[in-house]
Amino acid sequence: MALDPKVIALLTAIEAAADPAIDSIPLDVAREQVEKGYARMKIPKKHVGSVRNIKIPGSAAEIPLRIYTPEGLGPYPVILFFHGGGWVLFDLDAYDPICSHLCALSGCVVVSVDYRRSPEYKFPAATDDCLAATKWVSGKIATLHGDPGRIFLAGDSAGGNLAAVTAMRIFNQGGPAIKGQILIYPVTDYYKPEKNSFFEFANGYSLTKDALIWFWDKYLNSEEDSGNPYVSPLRATSLSGLPSSIVIVSGYDPLRDEAIAYAKRLEQEGVNVCLSVYEGMIHGFVSYLGILKQAKSAIEEISGWVKQQK
Repeated sequence: MALDPKVIALLTAIEAAADPAIDSIPLDVAREQVEKGYARMKIPKKHVGSVRNIKIPGSAAEIPLRIYTPEGLGPYPVILFFHGGGWVLFDLDAYDPICSHLCALSGCVVVSVDYRRSPEYKFPAATDDCLAATKWVSGKIATLHGDPGRIFLAGDSAGGNLAAVTAMRIFNQGGPAIKGQILIYPVTDYYKPEKNSFFEFANGYSLTKDALIWFWDKYLNSEEDSGNPYVSPLRATSLSGLPSSIVIVSGYDPLRDEAIAYAKRLEQEGVNVCLSVYEGMIHGFVSYLGILKQAKSAIEEISGWVKQQK
């Protein structure tokens, strides 16, 4: 399928902004640049019952959370959401639109986790925070008006990696119970050896090969970390026993092949998997709510899948 015309227009607008590549500028400038770029898009938010910010204890520092609660009484399913940005970029504010839409359309409490970012805090800081947040939510489920039998882990890109890794860590530790994982164009493997999509979409499709390498360099202490399944879940010896999963993939994405490979491995090892490939889309398309109709379609698909998990 050809690249969607609205995606082409979006990429043209991004190119016209003439922002320097994030891997070519200082980190603080890169962070400011991407935040301003998202602000220019004026992504709409969705009305929900309530939104509140809290901080919870972490293994090394407090972890900020933003909790979105639907209108009504509950108990609601609960989605922990780990944002993308290569473990380096973005924060709770950048993901406000996605999380508000996910809350409103799915009828779930959404807990957005502001984990520690790299390179200030390298692996395993982010995944430690995501694990701590998941355990906290499980322990406080009643105060969140949540259903203890319907806790989901979700994330996009690097956040999808953190969701997959957190599900794996929780399974290996024997709990708490997780109903499902929602993996949106997730990072599932180190970039070496390179996949076909890594080369095919190396440039010109928003996320570049050079940016991916830059993210990995910021996240890992050394390349020796890359074989750790809590870094590259695709390299885990076994995926059997992990919770039901929905995997959203973009057709024009350097991460396409590893995301599909992870979904297929889950299925081969007995996990109930829904794999959905948005053929004409690029990496990050779900963030473009109000611009790309497929962004809302993906949130609706995820919401429908969550409601089916009884």
